[in-house]
Amino acid sequence: MTRSSPRSLAGRVALYAAATLIAVYSAFPIYWMVVSSTRAPQALINSTSLLPGPFTWEYYTNLLELTDYPSQFLNSLIVAAVTVVVTMVFSIMIAYAVTRHRIRGKGIIVGAMLYAYMFPPLLIAIPMFSIFAKLGLGDTLTSVIVSHLTLTLPLGVWFLWGFFKSMPFELEEAAMVDGCTRLGAFLRVVLPLSLPGLITVAIFSFLLSWTDYTYALIMIGSDANKTVPVGLASMVGSFDLRWGEIMAGSTLIALPLFGAFALLSQYFIQGLGAGGVKG
Repeated sequence: MTRSSPRSLAGRVALYAAATLIAVYSAFPIYWMVVSSTRAPQALINSTSLLPGPFTWEYYTNLLELTDYPSQFLNSLIVAAVTVVVTMVFSIMIAYAVTRHRIRGKGIIVGAMLYAYMFPPLLIAIPMFSIFAKLGLGDTLTSVIVSHLTLTLPLGVWFLWGFFKSMPFELEEAAMVDGCTRLGAFLRVVLPLSLPGLITVAIFSFLLSWTDYTYALIMIGSDANKTVPVGLASMVGSFDLRWGEIMAGSTLIALPLFGAFALLSQYFIQGLGAGGVKG
């Protein structure tokens, strides 16, 4: 039975201490947001205690009954869901095409999409707003969805390109020898093996669309079409800061993200690791 040397034991302790410190540092803002959303008004302003309490649901009640938060939440959900579906469909089609077919300049195509992703959203949002206004799509959820695709589609294509490129074509050939069509081999072989990558792209797409503020702020002008980030920002006035309601709304924004990561974290970690190695 081997014993760990003092140096190796000290290294492990330092590693665990650093990991714990980073975890606490990352999780504390979320913890403080949730605690603040349930703290009584007087305690929210005057108390600096890290422990929760005294508790109240007043902020959630005010948010849901006295503001347009429910409709804003629905708008965000529609935008994020459509963005994820469109991103997945086109990312799969483009990534599969450039890895399985002879297309001239396919490396340039994929690289150009990635370079477009590097431009600041504000630099792209203003000309896109002008285009949507001329097309009669100003102040619509459609304009926000199309704008979000400029963020999610390049990322999805780049990520899935690494997955499909590393997958041997012999797997599809074997399926076609057994009687599958090219489409059947793709649906029965390629997609199931790419499930971690597909889930990773879906989570990233949902995250980028769900939390976007810049595009939604520029594209949307009416209260009826506002998404949650823009709606919460409008609650921060010059003289009235409704921090309790803002914290409650931020907590509700984070709930779908927590749920997605809790249910799909295994696939998400596999997808990140495989994408980093295979790409």
